[in-house]
Amino acid sequence: MRHVMSVSPDIGPDQLAGWFIFNTWMQRQWGRTVHLELYSSFQAQRDAIRRDEINLIYANPFDAAMLVREKGFTALAAPLGKSDEVVIAVNADSPIQRVEDLPIHCRVALTDAPDVNTISSIMLEPANISPQTQQRTVADTYVVVAKLLLQEKVDVGFFLADAYDNLSRIVRSRLRVLLRSQIHDIRHVLLAEPGLETQHERLKEMLSGMHADAKGKDALQNLGFTDWEMLQQEDTEFMIDLMDTLVN
Repeated sequence: MRHVMSVSPDIGPDQLAGWFIFNTWMQRQWGRTVHLELYSSFQAQRDAIRRDEINLIYANPFDAAMLVREKGFTALAAPLGKSDEVVIAVNADSPIQRVEDLPIHCRVALTDAPDVNTISSIMLEPANISPQTQQRTVADTYVVVAKLLLQEKVDVGFFLADAYDNLSRIVRSRLRVLLRSQIHDIRHVLLAEPGLETQHERLKEMLSGMHADAKGKDALQNLGFTDWEMLQQEDTEFMIDLMDTLVN
């Protein structure tokens, strides 16, 4: 039986090779064929989800909520000790020293990552900046967001913190972190469709023992993970409720 796995489009290009290694390891452990399908945008991936074309997915928190509530997916695991924090950055030479210095009609560079954009927008509220007053430039990648900042075409850029930290040292030296979130409880999670319910425990067993397997440990390192944390339904519901609180 062939299955399709996908990962959130906001995963950095430096991690994509790691997901192919992970996929190869998982197929050997599971004894099933799994095709890793990557999408260039959230919209393309969501269209595939609506067509029921994805069986396993490493999803951002915003999409995880939709997958659990609308599609009946179950969260299996999350990377141990990793949370989805965001960074709001400015050009290193910018006169902006605190969020209150920003104009209401702030020029923002961002990707189409919904969780990052939601949290970042909340962090701009002390300056009375709302999504409606932001002058947004949507970029394909966080590298392009950084480029727009370096070119001084925008006032701030929204980044997934991991993506910002993985920018080259030269690029980061020309940028400055204005704000960094510390929410801790929001994170990407690995989910499985309801059609795989009989395999959920098997998949969790594989993931929980991954760090003890030589090739599994190598795959984890290529993903930038130390291990997986197995999730219960209440863990997922808590994160979804938190996302709802932030959005509303």
